[in-house]
Amino acid sequence: MSARTITGFLLAAFCLGLLLPQSLLAHFGAILPERSMLDQSTRTTRVDFAFLHPFEQVGMDLTQPESVTVTHMDSLKSQAMTKKLQPTTILGHQAWTTTFEPKRPGVYCLTMEPVPYWEPSEDLYIKHITKTYLAAFGQESGWSQPLGLETEIVPLTRPFGLYAGNVFQGQVLLNGQPVPGAEVEIEYYNAEKKAKAATPSMVTQVVRADANGVFTYAAPKAGWWGFSALNQADYTIERKGQDKAVELGAVLWVEFLPWK
Repeated sequence: MSARTITGFLLAAFCLGLLLPQSLLAHFGAILPERSMLDQSTRTTRVDFAFLHPFEQVGMDLTQPESVTVTHMDSLKSQAMTKKLQPTTILGHQAWTTTFEPKRPGVYCLTMEPVPYWEPSEDLYIKHITKTYLAAFGQESGWSQPLGLETEIVPLTRPFGLYAGNVFQGQVLLNGQPVPGAEVEIEYYNAEKKAKAATPSMVTQVVRADANGVFTYAAPKAGWWGFSALNQADYTIERKGQDKAVELGAVLWVEFLPWK
């Protein structure tokens, strides 16, 4: 095969990669507060709920979630927030929003369980169980406890009060058990579209967890970062008379702040 032919094949493959449909990009459920820490001067925060490709800033419609809860991590008492959601639009697609105002100090975990999303290009359903932590009024205990979700990332590093460049660790759980060698996809929420990926491979970062389901990552830039560990559920969902696989995503959003 001539060098010219090989070059032609490589160029065609590159162009094909540029033309891949957006559905093949990494999906992320998202819970995005205006801020991850509240104090006496800022007692409330808007919180948006969406389904999107964070780095490329491509949105998808998010049906009203099956449930949204907030858990006080010291007491592990949860309250439903689903009825407080208001419809909104993010990146031109259906999303949801609410205002969160904690009544007492503590670490709070917001959790979203969505309606499973049918992805025709992958011939499966996607269900991303998403978490984000908020710290209120200087109380910082309880953040490392699991919530007993179907799948989740339990933070091993405090999931707030982080600088860009800090190392973050989490543990991937599925049905309460660590997932050895779990693959974790990581993306930056490129809100102002100022970040540019040098190559397509740098849009989604990928790390693999160790034998205990523990992964490590250092965020190079300030902002919100999403961590998503994907596994297949041990059940299916029927669609048009056929049983379809369900991709379970344990998604965690963490804010990293600039050094001042």
